[in-house]
Amino acid sequence: MSSQETPQDGEEYQLPEERLEESQPQCPFGKGGGCCRICYMGPCRVTDGPRGMDKGVCGATPGTVVARNLYREIAAGAASHADHAREVAEVLEAIGEGELSAYQVRDEEKLRSVAADLGLDPEGEVQTVAKRVAEAALADFQEGGDTLNWLDRMPDEQREFLDEQGIEPQPSADQEVARAMHRTTQGNDADPAHILQGGIEAGLADGYAGLTMGTDLQDVIFGTPQPVTTEANLGTLKEDHVNLAVHGHSPVLSEMVVKYADELEEAAKEAGAEGINLVGICCTGNELAEREEIPLAAHSTQAELAVTTGALDAMVADIQCIWPGIGDVMECHHTKLLTTTDYVQIPGAEHISFDPETAAEDAEEIVRRAIAAYEDRESRQSYEVEIPDEKTEAVVGVSDDFVLDVLSNADPENPARPVVEAMESGDLRGIVGIVGCPNPKLRTAEMTERLIEDLLAANVLPVVTGCIGHITAQAGYLDPGMTDELAGDGLAEVLHALGDAAGLDGPLPPVWHMGSCVDNSRIGNVVRALSEAADVPTRDLPVAASAPELIAEKAVSIGTWALALGLPLHTAPDLRIEHSETVSEIMTEDLEDITGGYLIQEENPEMAADELLAALDDRRADLFGEEAIDRHEREAAAPES
Repeated sequence: MSSQETPQDGEEYQLPEERLEESQPQCPFGKGGGCCRICYMGPCRVTDGPRGMDKGVCGATPGTVVARNLYREIAAGAASHADHAREVAEVLEAIGEGELSAYQVRDEEKLRSVAADLGLDPEGEVQTVAKRVAEAALADFQEGGDTLNWLDRMPDEQREFLDEQGIEPQPSADQEVARAMHRTTQGNDADPAHILQGGIEAGLADGYAGLTMGTDLQDVIFGTPQPVTTEANLGTLKEDHVNLAVHGHSPVLSEMVVKYADELEEAAKEAGAEGINLVGICCTGNELAEREEIPLAAHSTQAELAVTTGALDAMVADIQCIWPGIGDVMECHHTKLLTTTDYVQIPGAEHISFDPETAAEDAEEIVRRAIAAYEDRESRQSYEVEIPDEKTEAVVGVSDDFVLDVLSNADPENPARPVVEAMESGDLRGIVGIVGCPNPKLRTAEMTERLIEDLLAANVLPVVTGCIGHITAQAGYLDPGMTDELAGDGLAEVLHALGDAAGLDGPLPPVWHMGSCVDNSRIGNVVRALSEAADVPTRDLPVAASAPELIAEKAVSIGTWALALGLPLHTAPDLRIEHSETVSEIMTEDLEDITGGYLIQEENPEMAADELLAALDDRRADLFGEEAIDRHEREAAAPES
């Protein structure tokens, strides 16, 4: 969409693709990780390449600089997810102490299961168990413990393997992040390999005290998702309704907005609307879609487009992935941007300080402001609303609990057996967890869609989270009706069999939507369950991870956690390691001996698919022998009798 004039002052606003174009050419030292600006003797531009310094003013080598920069990215991502998890833990603690009437434990079974996995007593009153679990969670942000409690949710064998390598995070997630910042200040840790070991430890802190804790506790409070059908894309907006979008990541806020959007339907009708249409943007959209069947209107890169339709009356945002440019677009429309987190505010937004203790009043105020914005829209005689026709059907909420229940139905004695047999035959060549955000650098090339279609055709199951979930929903990949069209014959057979085991009338969808970005832990939980049931280390399973449109530091920390689990990790764009041969070699080669994982960097989707397939087939060959090639390829290659 082209730039549009601001009605107030005639200035133009730009959308992400236009701002990206204006940013060209981008700094090659920044892209390659060789820019050091942690002290004021620089910035220094260091590289193992021909153009630039071979050492910084302090003597830091390219390996030191690149490793420090990467470590800081991982630590920032870990801080984001850990802070998210801590806020949910505080809500659970208040529930356990009987201090919050607005929230309750919806999934008692999950609460007791998590307690038992942490070595806590799962018996007793719900509030008592909730308090035990919350205290264990909050202890992971305090000094004085021996280890992170949530590391007990990690596969035992892989944890022991990493212990042998001397890899173990600090006993506090906050301490892990603080240590990362300290180690990478000027004049501290300078050994690239040692710095990267710290990065792996920060990735583990993210994976367990961030992702896994966040998902566990959100399931306990808001319910563990089961597959539901919803709709996706901007066509889910409705011109004759109050359109209210939730944007960000925390269901602590958005679940209350759902409640009051329902309760204030009559108020919306009194204002002239047909009702209230609540839609989701970014990861909080995923959270509401999988639990409340709320439509997935837009991913983070499309948030500004949602405003340009003229139909969006309010967008309420909490934390993470809310681009500052959204304020410029708001100025040109009637839409209200409502921020709710006191430490996250954006110029031009109205701020409503959201507190779980006053959740009802705060959520009601949010919905009422959306209704007022609708009245403002209706009062403008010449106001134009243009809602695209695009809308698709999507099955979301394929949680780890659902997957493990289905596998148990398929084979009660050995739930891992159907998966292992399918992998051995080649009907299922492997699983790839595909995560992250839509990057304007790769959107026009449809990087994610082309990668996924190649993997599906090759009998690889993609499981997705975050804004990649929005992309796949909009493309139709979450529709079970597309299974036979997109999946290879073997994978289609597996998906039909699992659909039967789930008691469905047809197959599971060709791509599985597992939730928001913290819900990457669901992928980890499935990998753990397969590893333990099949007695195969996670680093040997035909499972890989991909961030095909990497944007945020959070995605870097998630990817590092995947490397710590021993999984091959693909990224596009490349991680910022180009300017150090040492760091590049460690990440792409040496790391495999340390964790079992290694880095694949490739921006061409077809070539990326080929490299992921090669990684999966190598592991299948190690597990089952060289004869474990794709059965359907073998049949196709056989001469006719």
